[in-house]
Amino acid sequence: MNVKEKLIKVFENNRGSFMSGEELAQRLGCSRAAVWKAVTALRSDGYAIDAVTGKGYRLASETDVLSAAAIEKYLSAGSSWLKLDVRKKVEGSSNTLLRELAAKGAPEGTAVICGEQTGGKGRRGRSFFSPADTGLYMSILLRPELSAENSVRITTAAAVAVAKAIDECSGGCSSIKWVNDVCLNGLKVCGILTEASLSLENGGLDYAVVGIGINAYEPEGGFPPELKGIAGAVFPERREDMRNRLAAAVLSGFCRCYEDLFSRQLLTLYRSKLMWQGEGIRVISGSGEYPCTLLGVNDSYALQVRLEDGSEKEVSSGEITIRRQKP
Repeated sequence: MNVKEKLIKVFENNRGSFMSGEELAQRLGCSRAAVWKAVTALRSDGYAIDAVTGKGYRLASETDVLSAAAIEKYLSAGSSWLKLDVRKKVEGSSNTLLRELAAKGAPEGTAVICGEQTGGKGRRGRSFFSPADTGLYMSILLRPELSAENSVRITTAAAVAVAKAIDECSGGCSSIKWVNDVCLNGLKVCGILTEASLSLENGGLDYAVVGIGINAYEPEGGFPPELKGIAGAVFPERREDMRNRLAAAVLSGFCRCYEDLFSRQLLTLYRSKLMWQGEGIRVISGSGEYPCTLLGVNDSYALQVRLEDGSEKEVSSGEITIRRQKP
């Protein structure tokens, strides 16, 4: 850990309190000049650091920059197996980067977290809008003993964790659009993409990477035209250290859900958050689309629908889209 990394950890653990350059140098085991260089580097990374003659330095309370030190202080005890890799920006997507790390043997629990992606990924090859400084983008590496057909449980566990974290941090009431979107006030605020590598030996998963992209704040100038009326943000305005708090809440919640992917409690939580139950929807696939009524999900998280002729059907393909039926 270099001086800059050590300094941000000290600042985060003493947020809002002044510390002299001499005190910081003693804590970090370096010179005061090294402290000054580290402060300058942190400011260039976007940290608001106050400096007052006779008092020293402090991390301003309104700072909302992602860091491993800040996230770690909010994590629950059951999250100690996670290994955080926090970056300001990822070229490409956090999922792509983590899959590369997984192929090189990165351990389960490695989590790449960033505040910007140049090539965010969504389902079916779509891009995921990932502007700087307003979102939260993370990918978690898993190496579960799980069959490919049960991999949807990873996605549903992530959706429940995100929904609960958003409610906890915002005071709102989120909902889950089957199977992998989380919405707030009717607008999508989170997308989840799970990608896996299969083992040729046993047909199960070699590893899985679950990617979570959250719109914490609306970007400056608003969302692009193609997302207006579709995408929303969790918070109407910037809040103190909130992206770190939200990241920790999501990670802590996911760790709890991941402990037992087959639990009835997880299924009950998912069902309680499911959007459009009892309402008319349209199921859209590559072969066409049809109207139906959304009934819920079965024990394997397949969508249950009622067709217009009164018959019922289960839909489990991840390559479909559902839309609310217009009146």
